[in-house]
Amino acid sequence: MALSDQSLFHYSLLTFYLLGPLTFVALKFFQLPYGRHHRLGWGFTVSPPLAWFLFETPSILLPLLLFPLGQHFTNPKALLLMSPYLLHYFHRTCIYPLRIYHSTTQQNTKTTSAVSASMVLLAFTLQVLNTYLQTRWVSHYKHDYNSDGGLFWWKFFGGLVVFLWGMRINMWADTVLLGLKREGGGYKVPRGGWFELVSCPNYFGEMVEWLGWAVMTWSWAGFSFFLFTCSNLVPRACAHHKWYLKKFGEDYPNNRKAVIPFFI
Repeated sequence: MALSDQSLFHYSLLTFYLLGPLTFVALKFFQLPYGRHHRLGWGFTVSPPLAWFLFETPSILLPLLLFPLGQHFTNPKALLLMSPYLLHYFHRTCIYPLRIYHSTTQQNTKTTSAVSASMVLLAFTLQVLNTYLQTRWVSHYKHDYNSDGGLFWWKFFGGLVVFLWGMRINMWADTVLLGLKREGGGYKVPRGGWFELVSCPNYFGEMVEWLGWAVMTWSWAGFSFFLFTCSNLVPRACAHHKWYLKKFGEDYPNNRKAVIPFFI
């Protein structure tokens, strides 16, 4: 017997909640082999710009396919609520890969490791699952657009402020890191701004973004994305922090945290 869409949504949501803690525990012992943790033996590889484009693509294409199927397709509030999600992933799918390509085609910047196809497939699958959940919630299963006594706007604008603040931190940190790539000469210690507080402000900014999204959507679906983002990025940031300390030793500022200022 085929699953109803509501059952599919519920089972998908449960799966995403289970993946969060499992991912956190797994990444405490094993880092996925891309970026500075790249290792051989994971099959054929693709360039980082192409990898980013491929595994982020579902976040742009799926909403275009699923949103018109939702009962709130014509509701301006639903369209507005989905916009920050699409804004983030338009940047990640279309603009960020071009920025990586530009930074790695400059002189003396051929040090960026390729990404294994298995990592691309894993990320692609997770994006399909997450984008299905977020899109179906906003376009179909959220039921209080017009019956929450005006709380929609408080949650939306409050979450939007947090979301945009996180996005600004994330994009600023990416700009600093890509600038270091363009300089060539391998990895360097990033400095200035948020980098004086944490080793991975790009990850901190992304976690803040999806906290804002959870507030905007005020949903178990939105919170599952925030939880999974933290489960993925916190151990990844801790691994980056240890890598920096090992590589640069006493030259690396010992007062920095890994990802959350003054805390982790």
